[in-house]
Amino acid sequence: GGFRFAGMSHRGSILCLPSGIYGWDDARFDEAGLAKVFEETGIEILIAGTGRELVPLPRPLRERLAEAGIVGEPMSTGAAVRTFNVLLAEERPVAAALLAVD
Repeated sequence: GGFRFAGMSHRGSILCLPSGIYGWDDARFDEAGLAKVFEETGIEILIAGTGRELVPLPRPLRERLAEAGIVGEPMSTGAAVRTFNVLLAEERPVAAALLAVD
């Protein structure tokens, strides 16, 4: 699985951050896997595309996001892509962690 965006494509999972779009080789929903998210400033919403199905974010990650002032919103990857695009068009302070779906 992969993604197409801005005339480009990427195989595998991605992180969409204010500073750019990055391959997400360490695609885990924990603090280490989302280190780039915590390094960025100004993110208020993290859309978490958890694959074909909605998977709740682990409690330690939810707590770490809350400490950083970030609301974590898990959903299926398809819904996450659509939600991210809407929030981005509204110029909201959003990031997305998107697991590729085969």
